[in-house]
Order: sequence, then C-alpha cells, then structure tokens
Amino acid sequence: MVSLDDAVIARLESHGERFEILIDPDAVEDIREGRIEDVLQYMAAEEVFRDAHKGDRASEDMIKKVFGTTDVNEVARAIIGKGDVQLTTDQRRKMQEEKKRQIVAEIARNAINPQTRTPHPPSRIEAAMEEAHVHIDPFKAADKQVQTVLNAIKPIIPIRFEKVRIAVHASGDVYGKIYGDIVSYGTIIKEEWQPNGSWIGVVEMPAGLQVEFLDKIGKKSKGEIETKILNN
Repeated sequence: MVSLDDAVIARLESHGERFEILIDPDAVEDIREGRIEDVLQYMAAEEVFRDAHKGDRASEDMIKKVFGTTDVNEVARAIIGKGDVQLTTDQRRKMQEEKKRQIVAEIARNAINPQTRTPHPPSRIEAAMEEAHVHIDPFKAADKQVQTVLNAIKPIIPIRFEKVRIAVHASGDVYGKIYGDIVSYGTIIKEEWQPNGSWIGVVEMPAGLQVEFLDKIGKKSKGEIETKILNN
C-alpha cells in the first residue's frame, strides 16, 4: 500500500454524494488503462470516504446504490476511471514533465524535417511545443498524446513521421560487430551475402534514428563500411 504522505485523493460526485479514495498518483494511468487489477495495493486505506481529509466514510448503502457493489477494489476502479484525481501543483508539474519527456523522445525518434530529410533535435521539438502551448495530460499515456502534439507543432516546424531505408555494405567481420545495432535500430527487409563474404542489406527504421544509427555503426566499424540512404 502507498503511504498517506504519498497518496492523493481521487473523487467522484454522483447522486448528490461525494466518494473519495486515497491512491498512489503514479498508479492512476495504469489503473485507467486496465493494466492494474488489484487497486487495493495502491491505496493508502482500503476505504471509500465521503471526506478523506476528515476520515468520514461513505455509507455502504449509498456505495451499493451508486456503484452496484460494495467491493472496494471495484468501487475504487470506478472512482479513478470516472472521477477526478486531486494532484498538488508540484505533483502535477513533475508528472507532466515526465510525460513531456516521453512524448518528445517518441517524436524525435520517428519524425524528420521533410524539407531537409533530417531529424529534428529534441530541443527543437520541445521549443515548438512551448510555442504551441501544448497541454500535457499527466494521466494519459504518452503514445496516445503524440499525434495531438504532432498536429499542434506542425504549423511551427516542418515535421512528419516517416521511415527511412538504409543500404549497408559490410565485410563479414564488420557485420558481426554491427548486427546487434542493426536489429536494435531497425528491421532488415532485404539482405544477401556476396561471393567475397561481405554482406549487403537494407534496413528500415524510424527516420529520426538514422543519424544516431549511422554514427554508431560508423564508429564500431571504424569507417570500414558503406551506407546509403535510399529514396522511398
């Protein structure tokens, strides 16, 4: 269970009554997304309150009337799913900053500037988000906010999600050194071994990773490699 100091209030008002629980704020998103079954382990008290600050419990009759059950786990899930979570200003800021970091990383990984065919650095994406006054929902999964953010910053910077295909030609020895990076960054969509033992392959990956990928395999191969970005 979460401590009282770390818990926040989740509140649902219905039928003229108020229902509150004390919950770990870090678990709210996972509970709403159905990734947590046992909500009780993330509550500071296995109780449903009318007023959590006063310790005033809600009556079982009213809980049964509103939720159709007195099972605290199910009632807590309904309160979190349909109600509001009362974060402190500092908690909300920290959670929004973490979500923002995840969103920026996802966009930087997948997007390019279609005018230059090069990735946008995270700092440029973040600056565009600030200019567009993008709102980050601290309780909504980052991947479910990416498209909304992308739409918001498109009028500010030229950007779109795209995949890139890179042809790689390496000796057998170098191939062994870079294979892990190839499958880590992308997917091999075509490959063949040459009579001289060298390897030629076409690797597809999110466009935003191309610079990092080429830099890494270039260093590992000590320049003994040929690469070419292919036109899609």
